[in-house]
Amino acid sequence: MTVTSEASPRTGATLRVNESEIQFDRVPAVEGSDGLAISSLLAQTGVVTYDPGFMNTAACQSAITYIDGDVGILRYRGYPIEQLAEKSNYLEVSYLLGRGELPTRSALNAFETRVLRHTHLHEDFRRLISSFPRNAHPMAIIASAVSALPGFYPEVFDVKNEEVEELATVLMLGKLPTIVAYVLRHARGQRMPDAEPENGYVADFLRMALHEVRGPEFGPEVVAAMDKLLVLHADHEQNCSASVVRNVGSAHANLFLSVAAGINALSGPLHGGANEAVLSMLEDVRDNHGGDVATFVNQVKDRKSGARLMGFGHRVYKNYDPRAAIVKQAADSVLEALGKRDELLDIAMELEEVALHDDYFVSRKLYPNVDFYTGLIYRAMGFPTSMFTPLFALGRMPGWIAQWREMMNDPSTKIARPRQVYTGPGERDYVDVADR
Repeated sequence: MTVTSEASPRTGATLRVNESEIQFDRVPAVEGSDGLAISSLLAQTGVVTYDPGFMNTAACQSAITYIDGDVGILRYRGYPIEQLAEKSNYLEVSYLLGRGELPTRSALNAFETRVLRHTHLHEDFRRLISSFPRNAHPMAIIASAVSALPGFYPEVFDVKNEEVEELATVLMLGKLPTIVAYVLRHARGQRMPDAEPENGYVADFLRMALHEVRGPEFGPEVVAAMDKLLVLHADHEQNCSASVVRNVGSAHANLFLSVAAGINALSGPLHGGANEAVLSMLEDVRDNHGGDVATFVNQVKDRKSGARLMGFGHRVYKNYDPRAAIVKQAADSVLEALGKRDELLDIAMELEEVALHDDYFVSRKLYPNVDFYTGLIYRAMGFPTSMFTPLFALGRMPGWIAQWREMMNDPSTKIARPRQVYTGPGERDYVDVADR
């Protein structure tokens, strides 16, 4: 088989496979990489593309999030993450991601009121969560609880109804913080208090989750930091869990079931467990290296040692993660507000300083990512490491919702059905078990 190709910056590309020739139209991007529309490739040439991990395949057109990893840009609906983290809040960003524009004051008030009205959970959810062993993985319980929601709201199965879509959105945003709080309290053998939405979305979540740890009220600095972390995690383009939400939703699965699949994807240690790994690394530097950052860094550079630098580098970012600087500042303010200094933060800041000026890490473009400081903040607030990934899920909820809604309303959406390159045995005859 002979394959040749020609590319044009304006018209796309021409591919020749043996005697077949096909023209791929160019799909222009507002920013970032254009695409080549290859949907007719198999029918016209008999071959498919082979792209493990979909590293070079755009499965959709999206207007939600833009990332330029080479220069460290992250924007939601065109708004830089730095501006949103400073000036916006989680529910406003949820509105922005889902609807495409920032709300007016009256629209935001109405949206917040509706979401807060749905933070209460049916009594049966307490029993569902309590039915799990207390040492069960929190993400397994959360995914199960979200999967159970359609049983209480059967109307959400009408996935093509705009009003139902909006109801499912506010239900999902309203219920999840209470579910996450109850899962933590179940693990600790504590009662599950009713939601008190008049406290505010983030403040009441912290109260429900950590009342016995921090007291009934959190200072404004702590609430603001939690809100900021949720904003920073709200969406991140076509990552593993967002892609899963879209794939499941492409079968017209409702929002709850699609999001439950995303929660399960996020539970994988290669996706949602990075901040927990950072904390373990910092504890290792403290406990097994006496806090000696230089010695640990030298071990990292010695590949035979097995030491790994966690919280540096990113699948997308080849520059400083724009969220990392924001989180670093938040970590300092939270610890100051809580009246304590965390020795692990000192180790983290020294480790960052060393790595940013070491040619070994700079040449490999290993810069701090958003996970490097988040675990320290969560720990200072009173969350155990087992809850770090559930907190990630709570933050990512607006993005999953927005990705699902965009996919459902895109007329070009087709049920996800990737192709494969078969490499197994050719046809062979069955051999009776007695003759094998």
